[in-house]
Amino acid sequence: MCHAESRKIAIGSNSLPSGADMGNKKVCYYYDPEIGNYYYEQGHPMKPHRMRMTHALLAQYGLLQHMTVLKPSPAQEKDLCKFHAEDYVSFLRRITPDNQQDHLRQLKRFNVGDDCPVFDGLYSFCQTYAGGSIGGAVKLNYEHCDIAINWAGGLHHAKKCEASGFCYVNDVVLAILELLKFHERVLYVDIDIHHGDGVEEAFYATDRVMTVSFHKFGEYFPGTGGIEDIGVGKGKYYALNVPLDDGIDDESYQSLFKPIMRKVMEVYRPGTVVLQCGADSLSGDWLGSFNLTVKGHAECVRFMKSFNVPLLLLGGGGYTLRNVARCWCYETGVALGVEVDDKVPEHEYIEYFGPDYTLHLAPSNMKNKNSREKLDRIRAKVLDNISRLPHAPSVQFQERPPDTEIPEVCFHKRLLKFTVDYICFMCS
Repeated sequence: MCHAESRKIAIGSNSLPSGADMGNKKVCYYYDPEIGNYYYEQGHPMKPHRMRMTHALLAQYGLLQHMTVLKPSPAQEKDLCKFHAEDYVSFLRRITPDNQQDHLRQLKRFNVGDDCPVFDGLYSFCQTYAGGSIGGAVKLNYEHCDIAINWAGGLHHAKKCEASGFCYVNDVVLAILELLKFHERVLYVDIDIHHGDGVEEAFYATDRVMTVSFHKFGEYFPGTGGIEDIGVGKGKYYALNVPLDDGIDDESYQSLFKPIMRKVMEVYRPGTVVLQCGADSLSGDWLGSFNLTVKGHAECVRFMKSFNVPLLLLGGGGYTLRNVARCWCYETGVALGVEVDDKVPEHEYIEYFGPDYTLHLAPSNMKNKNSREKLDRIRAKVLDNISRLPHAPSVQFQERPPDTEIPEVCFHKRLLKFTVDYICFMCS
């Protein structure tokens, strides 16, 4: 084994104030051509085909040539077990549509079925999307890029021992664990319409990860994420929840997102940011009820990019396929600093974008149930929670776990010191 000189975790960040975006970024983009072949079941809203549609748009807009395009290395069982229980991962590896009737007790135990059905290639699907997120984290750790993108990732509902909300493996948690090997503090931001419950739960008792979720709250899946949910123990105030109502538009959304995230970046000073870009918060989503445009959604990406902190962009929800492809294509352009034309170019999925064949969509005339007074109260409460945080918490230093091995990159092993208490807590 080669030993490089010992190095410490990146303390704080070298971020610039928001708005001081220093030009184009080096971007790594993960995509597996087979991802679009996976099929949950007839009538299921989650359709991996949306990744293939997104990739086709990126190709026709000429965006691929501006990025390093990588096929993810499948996450192995040992990688998945860094967060998930061994018996759960073993179950995912073994279960198939042909043998599921022999495992009814385990199906119930692990919450597989109904929203999270068994389908052909389920385990390979999990390995692929998790591999892209872990790989992106490794690239950021070794400063091979400024921004890493895995639109197949962002499956934020999966728990340590069970599937949830169309999600089987929590690639977000696995990527954050990888980032924590090099970074003292990691910030997770979630703009999916659904609360990022699986990620919040995983890091609820640590100050090493701060989670911020903007989501619909009330009689809506998963039913968690109230403004009073702020973390426990060392993690108190390191979980922020911004509960929203139906019909929120670009202006209302940004009136919360920008001041809250500006304050978080100022106080928490993360070494890296993970942004889950679930597209079900767009206007017209099959399961969603927000009224964001593609540009409004992408403004969150643009804003977080402007802090000049290493950034991992992940997908998530999104159930109107053409709008998901529109959104993630445009947001890839934002990451690259390339403005893409509104006219969708001719390509194999052009018929999805008729009759206007445009990238951008207009908001609907639905009522915005988020009154100015309600937004003001939410903003004030969340900013007050942030004000209770100490600036840039410190950590003890210990030896870090070994690197996750990514075949496409030949790395020297390095030693790094950091606190592993929370990992022991989660994986015990």
